[in-house]
Amino acid sequence: MTHEQIIETLEAAFAGQLSDCDTAHGISSITIPAAANLKVLQFLYDSEDLQFRFLTDLTAVHYPNRTNEELCVVYHLHSLYLNKRLRVKLYVPVAAPKVFTASKLFSGANWMERETFDFFGVEFVGHPNLKRILNVDEMDYFPMRKEYPMEDPTRIDKDDEMFGRGGTIC
Repeated sequence: MTHEQIIETLEAAFAGQLSDCDTAHGISSITIPAAANLKVLQFLYDSEDLQFRFLTDLTAVHYPNRTNEELCVVYHLHSLYLNKRLRVKLYVPVAAPKVFTASKLFSGANWMERETFDFFGVEFVGHPNLKRILNVDEMDYFPMRKEYPMEDPTRIDKDDEMFGRGGTIC
């Protein structure tokens, strides 16, 4: 089965719900509505023609300039049966970053969802133990969001003149 046939199969099963379907560098990519994530993932897992039963990675990306779509949750799936990879993306607003958990379908999603919650603040509804995994519990922010400046402008140890940038050249 080709990447195009995989996308056609998904479009037939979820008519009008998929967007941004394409294939590049040996991986197909689709965007789905956030509310449909479990239906789509379950279909990909159960389909005898597709058999996407291995969750390679799950993460998020923060797009602060996308109104009501600031957080993008990204699933990377692999079908060992087809030897094909698929990227499934969905967008949620940063004000209500709720997505249904996939930990019942993919056991590896448990820790990946905890990490994504820890760094981006995505709440996985129905997760059995959604708490911080790498950062301290007392943190009241999510460090991978693009909400803070890259560097402290008051630091003097990173002054450009100290690195030969700026000022006069001898």
